[in-house]
Amino acid sequence: MLPRRSSVMIPSKLPHPPSLDELCATKNVALFLDFDGTLIEIAEGPDTIHVPDNVSQRLEALSVRLDNRLALVSGRGLDNLNQHLGMPCIARAGSHGAERLDAQGEPLGPNPKRLSSDVIDSLRHVTSVHGALFEAKPFGAAIHYRSIPENGAAIDAAVARVAEESALTIKRGKCVIELVRPGADKGSALSAFMETPAFAGSKPIFIGDDVTDEDGFVAARRLGGLGVAVGERPSDNANYKLDTVKDVHAWLNL
Repeated sequence: MLPRRSSVMIPSKLPHPPSLDELCATKNVALFLDFDGTLIEIAEGPDTIHVPDNVSQRLEALSVRLDNRLALVSGRGLDNLNQHLGMPCIARAGSHGAERLDAQGEPLGPNPKRLSSDVIDSLRHVTSVHGALFEAKPFGAAIHYRSIPENGAAIDAAVARVAEESALTIKRGKCVIELVRPGADKGSALSAFMETPAFAGSKPIFIGDDVTDEDGFVAARRLGGLGVAVGERPSDNANYKLDTVKDVHAWLNL
């Protein structure tokens, strides 16, 4: 039986992190940033987000300050991320880390494999039956049910059956459930970037707001770094918290 998320939200008691300047004063820091819910506010659907003006340029400037030790690590596909940000000159990973590019736009790691058409058809059927929103991604597929949270348990059960039949991995988030290939997670993406010359030997800091970011927190801590959870969701693996997206921007000096 796959684990389900509790509907009871327990406020996070984690402390706020030291300033970025303080952390950088002790050792070279590498930043790994989630996108939705961390750099931008979550919206009703993946295409209704509001991206602040010049955020790409501000992220590029931050990356320069860190000697290119900055990467976006998102559940969105890279093509979708690029639609909202352009083609920023920063490292980035999409589809929960399945696809990765360095700061020069060069692929990092093997080419990921797409989901089969049978899986996509099954997920579209689940979406249709429950009145949810389907999101196709290059190397995964998601069902959003923010507008119908009462159907979340039924959607979760249906997607779990598809995952079991297809030997795929489930990613659960805030009113969204997604299927990806095994091994596609944000911790693996962080680890892959940390093996490159630009990131090697630095202290990784992963900042994210959702359950899928826990893998990033674990990987960062394993490599001598830390995790920062955004919002009031409790985290078993983060060291610190920031309360809102605005607080993330302020902490990053964006």
